[in-house]
Amino acid sequence: MTAEAQAKPSHPSPTPVQRAWLRRGLEQPGGKLPLFDEFGQHIDPRTVEACIEHGWAEPWYANPLKPEWHVCKLTTQGRMAAIGGRGHT
Repeated sequence: MTAEAQAKPSHPSPTPVQRAWLRRGLEQPGGKLPLFDEFGQHIDPRTVEACIEHGWAEPWYANPLKPEWHVCKLTTQGRMAAIGGRGHT
């Protein structure tokens, strides 16, 4: 087993911050995930990228006004992870 495989769990769970972001997409049309938190701050790109990497979120469409911002939606795995399941990758 490689060091990378040992360091990364085979079935990760989202961090509390990631899970909070994923939960916000549960009630949105199409599972759209917000660009901003409840305080009006832009969601940390590391949160978005980690959720995409784990298969919990996927890019939805390009934002023409801010191309560096990822407009994402929940995946089926992301829905499971948001409600407390493991959300296997």
